[in-house]
Parts: sequence; C-alpha cells; structure tokens
Amino acid sequence: MGPAWVPWLLTVVGNRVERTIEQTEKKSRWVLVKVLILFAFIIFAICLFRITPAKSFLTPEILGRFLEVSGFWGPLLFILLFAVSICLFVSASIPALLGATIFGAYWGFLYGWIGAIAGASGAFYIGRTLGRDFTRSIMGDKLRKYDDAIERNGFTTVLYLRLINSPFTFTNFGICLTKVRFWDYFFGTALGVLVGIFVLTFLGGTLKEIWVSGNWGKLVSFKVFLLRVFISFHFSSPK
Repeated sequence: MGPAWVPWLLTVVGNRVERTIEQTEKKSRWVLVKVLILFAFIIFAICLFRITPAKSFLTPEILGRFLEVSGFWGPLLFILLFAVSICLFVSASIPALLGATIFGAYWGFLYGWIGAIAGASGAFYIGRTLGRDFTRSIMGDKLRKYDDAIERNGFTTVLYLRLINSPFTFTNFGICLTKVRFWDYFFGTALGVLVGIFVLTFLGGTLKEIWVSGNWGKLVSFKVFLLRVFISFHFSSPK
C-alpha cells in the first residue's frame, strides 16, 4: 500500500481537472454566445435603415430642426448621432454631408471628424468585446503570424486602410477582430479620415452655398478646383 496522502492527492488533482474542464467549456459557450450577439447586432443594424422607416429621419430638414431646437447641445448631439450611425452600419458619407448642410463646411468638417472618430471607436469596442475571442479561438498558426504582424504595424495598417478609402464601417469591425492596439487604431483613424471628411463636408458645404446664393459661377472657383484635386487624390488611391 502507498502512503496515506496519495488518495487525497489524487482526489484534489481530479477535482481541479474537472473544474478546469468545466471552466473551459463555460468559457467556450460564452465565446459562442458573444459572437452570436455580434452577428445579431450586425444583422439588426443593417436591416434597421433598409427595412424600417428609420432612414427617412436622416434628412437635412428633420435633423436641422431637431438640432436647432437643441440649441447649445446641437453639435454634441450631432456628434453622438454621427457616432451611433457609424456603429449601425450607416455609410459615413451620409452624416458627413448632413453635417456640412446643417453647420456649413468648416464646423461641419470639425463635428464630422470628431463624430467619425467616436463612431469608429465605438464600433471597435463592440467588435473587440464580442468577436475577438472567437476569432482568436479559430486561428491557425499561419493566421496568427499575420495577426502578430498587424499588431506590430497597427498604426500604419489602419492609416493605409483609411487613406485608400476602404469601406469605413466594415473596416472598423474587421480591424477590431485583429490584435491591433486601440491607440494605434485611434490615431490611425483620426489621421486617415481627415481627407475623406474634408472632401465630403467642403463639397456639401460649397454646393449648399452655391445653391442658396444662386451664384453658379462659383463652380469654377479656386475652392471647387481644390476640392476636385482632393477628390481625385482620395478616390483614385490604389485599392
């Protein structure tokens, strides 16, 4: 017969192994639940503005009246609406153009830029919280190497994707599933969307100014020429 403590040790080890297995199974179930919530959220967000009448509220007239009544809080509410719309898979060009129409080119650019950064950050948080664990669990060795490389070059990767005009919202939810650090993502986005927001807001603001004034001669002004240069640069970047 062995020492008296051997059965006790085997019992303790067995209990710990059982608890570890239970915790692993519970964690796996929770990872699956989170990714299902993420898929449900994406489907809901995409359908919200394509099936329901919600899209009809995204007009300069309705938003303009709402923000005018809001007074001092109008710009902050617009930034919040911009951020929420990005998280709900609304194209960033829609709130950016609305901002230029409501606030003008200069303030519309500032509010649109802040809103785009806030929306991208919110989408990153949602995707990282709900989807990253699942992505990590299904990665093979080869994909893990790419994931590590993206982490090392996070700022450059995000900046490049923003500058080549990749789909804004899908890029948000795609990048967050990698190991890119948040601050690399944040600053890469903040710098990378400057050109796109500038083009959209100043184009919208200039067209509104021309429409209101009736001075169609401004279509050949230096400002419009500069916008054409930025548009050509932005949308002809290699994909």
